[in-house]
Amino acid sequence: MAKERKGMLARYWTMLTKPAGVAMGLILMGGFIAGIIFWGGFNTGLEMTNKEEFCIGCHEMRDNVYQELKETIHYTNRSGVRATCPDCHVPKEWTYKIIRKIAASREVWGKITGKIDTREKFQAHRGEMAAREWKRMKENDSRECRNCHNYISMDFSEQSRRGFEQHEEALGSGGKTCIDCHKGIAHQLPDMEGVEGWDG
Repeated sequence: MAKERKGMLARYWTMLTKPAGVAMGLILMGGFIAGIIFWGGFNTGLEMTNKEEFCIGCHEMRDNVYQELKETIHYTNRSGVRATCPDCHVPKEWTYKIIRKIAASREVWGKITGKIDTREKFQAHRGEMAAREWKRMKENDSRECRNCHNYISMDFSEQSRRGFEQHEEALGSGGKTCIDCHKGIAHQLPDMEGVEGWDG
């Protein structure tokens, strides 16, 4: 057994010390190192786009929805815990995060092409952007809301009677999710009149 191992190691060593073996080893090593560098760079870039500073880097977001967020309890509250843009709009799981990043490129394209580059244009298209986001949140059962809010952790006795009744109904319904009742919780509700595909 030891002799077989020695023979196998000797064959591999001979193969690796020949010019073709050395070249193959260098190619494999180079590919491995390049893969690590690419993956690290990709993830670093991805995480840089997951910061509030990136989100409000363009005036369309900074001057519109960010200013509205600053007036809500999600921005300033007694606990000092603050939700940032990615907390609500970017999933934590990698696959969903990539899908969301691809979908968000639509807003970037809107800025590049001038579709939403002024407040007036932004407001004109705001309803369709909101409808897309609300639809996404409805379809994923308000996953990002649930990163911080969870029915199981809620103290219903501390809620208003209406809040208690609504949460109890939602908990039992199986079909309701946070965004069904909490549209406009962090941003002003847009005018939805005439928004294609919007049914309320």
